[in-house]
Amino acid sequence: MVEKVVARSSQNGAAQRELFAVARTEAEPKTGSIPPASLATEAAEQQVIGTVKGPGENASQYVFITSNNRLVKIGEFVYYCVPQPGQEPLEILGKISALKLIEHLPDRIFADTTISPEAIAALIGFHYSNPEIYEVVVDVIGYFSPSLGFMNPRKSPDPGAKVYLCSDLTLRQILCKKQSGEVGSATIGSILLRESGAVPVVLDVKELVSTHMAILAGTGSGKSYTAGVLIEELLRPYNRAAVLIFDPHGEYGTLTELRGHPAFATDDGYAPLVKVLAPSEVKIRISSLDYYDLLTLLPPMSDRQQSILSKAHAQLIKSRGGSKRWDIQDLIGMIFDVDRSVDDEGNEKPGSSAPALEWKLEKLARSSYFHVQEHLAPKDLFQPGQVTVLQMNEISQEEQQVICAAILRQTNHARMNTHKGNLEESDENFLPYPVFVLLEEAHRFAPAGEPSRCKQVLRTILSEGRKFGLGVGLITQRPGKLDSDVLSQCMSQFIMRIVNPVDQDSLKYGVEAAGRDLLKELPALTKGQVIISGLCVNTPVLCKVRQRATKHGGETLNAPGMWLEYFQGHNKQEREARTAPVAKRERPRVVGGLSID
Repeated sequence: MVEKVVARSSQNGAAQRELFAVARTEAEPKTGSIPPASLATEAAEQQVIGTVKGPGENASQYVFITSNNRLVKIGEFVYYCVPQPGQEPLEILGKISALKLIEHLPDRIFADTTISPEAIAALIGFHYSNPEIYEVVVDVIGYFSPSLGFMNPRKSPDPGAKVYLCSDLTLRQILCKKQSGEVGSATIGSILLRESGAVPVVLDVKELVSTHMAILAGTGSGKSYTAGVLIEELLRPYNRAAVLIFDPHGEYGTLTELRGHPAFATDDGYAPLVKVLAPSEVKIRISSLDYYDLLTLLPPMSDRQQSILSKAHAQLIKSRGGSKRWDIQDLIGMIFDVDRSVDDEGNEKPGSSAPALEWKLEKLARSSYFHVQEHLAPKDLFQPGQVTVLQMNEISQEEQQVICAAILRQTNHARMNTHKGNLEESDENFLPYPVFVLLEEAHRFAPAGEPSRCKQVLRTILSEGRKFGLGVGLITQRPGKLDSDVLSQCMSQFIMRIVNPVDQDSLKYGVEAAGRDLLKELPALTKGQVIISGLCVNTPVLCKVRQRATKHGGETLNAPGMWLEYFQGHNKQEREARTAPVAKRERPRVVGGLSID
């Protein structure tokens, strides 16, 4: 059998020796591809991992050959050098996007598990430690300019040029726009393909909150955990952001652990403020609702009823000057005034729509969340160094829509009018600093292909909010169900494990910055691994999210453990005590009107 293997190997010997000669470029550098003197130190530290073969399928790709399988990974950063007359050479950064095995030992060697491939290779004259040859495709990112970011060099590498693995130090300097601890920085984690913590991933908070962001992930991928890490970073002493969270599931209450946390305290007395509002504390003033808010909250109505309601609402606003407050009874009274008709004899008579509208509006008047006076004004929700959590887990989806729309609309007007100098400090809408709003389960508030009270408000803010300092963050586990116009306005993206094909397809068109090569990795990502792309970083990166400083409130329940706990002795005794019948008191025995007990 060995003779057959040797015979087959000798037939391919010439081709194999030719390819292995290419791999020897690590030890035999060609003229013109030797790293410049200014990079000699780094080149000595960085192992040359391959040699350029030629261009790739498009102008922004090239292919190199390597035998080093250990360092070649999808998403890894490499570079080649381009000499410049009289100047420092350019280091052209690239990212590995694909690789394939193009030459290896004969398959028959691997088929027989009783034979050592190394022994056969030595017998037929292969004395290389890595006899496999790989063809690696690299997408060119460009050379880094501190003032302009990455620039396309328009200079492809020459065949035979050396390809180097980018050092941790270089990646720390050029991948992120900020360094850890700087004002306006957010250290979300570290590069996935390097040793843990070797290359921190530091986001630019200014770009993150002003140009909006989205966290897109499947269930259990860690999206809420990542959002918690991001909130912690925004409340660091070097950021002190003003943040509001719409929390439909009550997962962010654990952020209260930020109060007095030593990692966030400073010498000037700063400490993060955490304000958690339970559903019973969510109050919206009736007079802050517009006609379409009312239409969302009320039961279905006829076209005539909608017309009467619209006319009455408009006249009520006009009669109150647009600023005075009103309640449901005021609106009902205006509806009866509007719903009038004139008969053939010229006599005015009440219409039939007003009583029906009165019945429907009375239901709204009994709501726990809409009041005449009580209201969550911008001043109550936002303050630098404070995160406000609006828990909405007991509120119906229609009411969540209207509450969110009303708050976002008022916040947008507050920032706009304050920025233009139209408000005084005593006004409840006076908001003299930028704010950031985070929406969990964003597909509920801006669903694709469905009417939504909140969607149009979000579209307006996402397109115009940057000018006035109102940033929005969207979190969803179903990006395919999120409105594409809303998603496309988010200029920074955090993409985690997604296996649903519909959701994956929606990302190809709504999140272009991530790159198709990284999006292919989505099903293979594990919990806590995220692709970060967009304006908050210089180039898309694979990141491992750091550990939170506070407890995560969205952990999956341990169902088997809770079932077993049900049968523990002390729990059984408590249940028996709760369900035991109350002992009846015996009636005293009486003889002659006197008790003998």
